[in-house]
Amino acid sequence: MKYRIVIALTLVSLSAGTLAASPCQEKAQDIQREISYAEKHHNQNRINGLNKALHEVNAHCNDGQVRADHQKKIARQKDEVAERKQELHEATQKGDADKIDKRERKLKEAQDELKALESRDY
Repeated sequence: MKYRIVIALTLVSLSAGTLAASPCQEKAQDIQREISYAEKHHNQNRINGLNKALHEVNAHCNDGQVRADHQKKIARQKDEVAERKQELHEATQKGDADKIDKRERKLKEAQDELKALESRDY
């Protein structure tokens, strides 16, 4: 029985996510999904915080501002990727294999995060 409820909630949240008309609605749906997870785990502190966040989104969210903030995040992440490339370049010039490996991993992580940010619709 519990599995059916979980499956139903998952399907509803997935279908609701595809119908999001705006970034603010998408944020509200994400918060609603987190609230349902917190309720399943009886995490009242998380539920209270998420309800407050949902109230703030419903009261003050602006689609244009969400898009602008997202573009700022992308720009910051591009700067991070450029910084990681520079660090990798410096490590390769020094020839320290351990530092090169570490810098390559950090660059890959930064690139993956940038890719994830850029894949968002807004």
